[in-house]
Amino acid sequence: MKDYLIKGMAAGNEMRFLAAYTRETVNKAQEIHQTSPVCSAALGRLLTGGALMGAMCKNETDVLTLKIDGDGPIRSITVTADAMSNVKGIIYNNSVNNPLRFDGHLDVGGAIGMGTLTVIRDEGAGEPYVGRTMLPTGEIGDDLTYYFAESEQIPTSVGVGVLVDRDLSIKHAGGFIIQLLPFASEETVTKLENSLAKVKSVTEYFNQGMTPEDMMRSIIGEEVFGIDINIDETRPVQYSCNCSRERVTKALISVGKKELKSMIDDGKPVNLHCDFCNTDYEFSIPEIQYIYDHGHSK
Repeated sequence: MKDYLIKGMAAGNEMRFLAAYTRETVNKAQEIHQTSPVCSAALGRLLTGGALMGAMCKNETDVLTLKIDGDGPIRSITVTADAMSNVKGIIYNNSVNNPLRFDGHLDVGGAIGMGTLTVIRDEGAGEPYVGRTMLPTGEIGDDLTYYFAESEQIPTSVGVGVLVDRDLSIKHAGGFIIQLLPFASEETVTKLENSLAKVKSVTEYFNQGMTPEDMMRSIIGEEVFGIDINIDETRPVQYSCNCSRERVTKALISVGKKELKSMIDDGKPVNLHCDFCNTDYEFSIPEIQYIYDHGHSK
């Protein structure tokens, strides 16, 4: 199953939903960052959340950033997503190996610890919107659910999951966001709460061979409300870094002539590293001199 995301309405249009399958996206992140199992799960869950929330942006040029800062050994994770669900991420400590939870699952909450979730929405005009909430559990799905309730006052349920295989590759990954609309009836609210209470893990659906559509039908479709879900959009999801030599050159120019002169006087090639995709960009002294003289690269 390729990575993709669906958006739609359910329960007689009393709620909206997004659901995604993100195995390849999380696998690429694991390969780039060489993450341990618990770090793969933590980074993968936030990447999935980013892809889902990116798809909720109003404008195609919007950029969403999710940043978790915790007192656990992972310390911090940053994920950036655009409105087309292209995502990329950085994890501060990629090699955490804390013990499994009592139920045998990876202890993502323990690896992240207590701290804050920061959500930055940049619509390209004026100051970006910044929302910040505490981390109730560090398990990411619960934390994103809490963010929607506290910062946006929208009744929302977020589920994200990553299943790491024995060879440390990603077996399954994905998630969902379900939001109640203001006119949802009490009966709909109760049915949804009862249905969500039965959800053990997102990856369990994929382990059973289900698609995101199947998962949504099981949680908020015919099985619960007697009405099928309405899918408005299907789109791909991918791990994608938009860095390039041109963008890195612009970053070099932005440091100013004084700093560029210092690099030239140092006499050593300058290496700039992109943490999102683990790519190095080396600039020779003649290249830096050209940038210094002309304000752009050849």
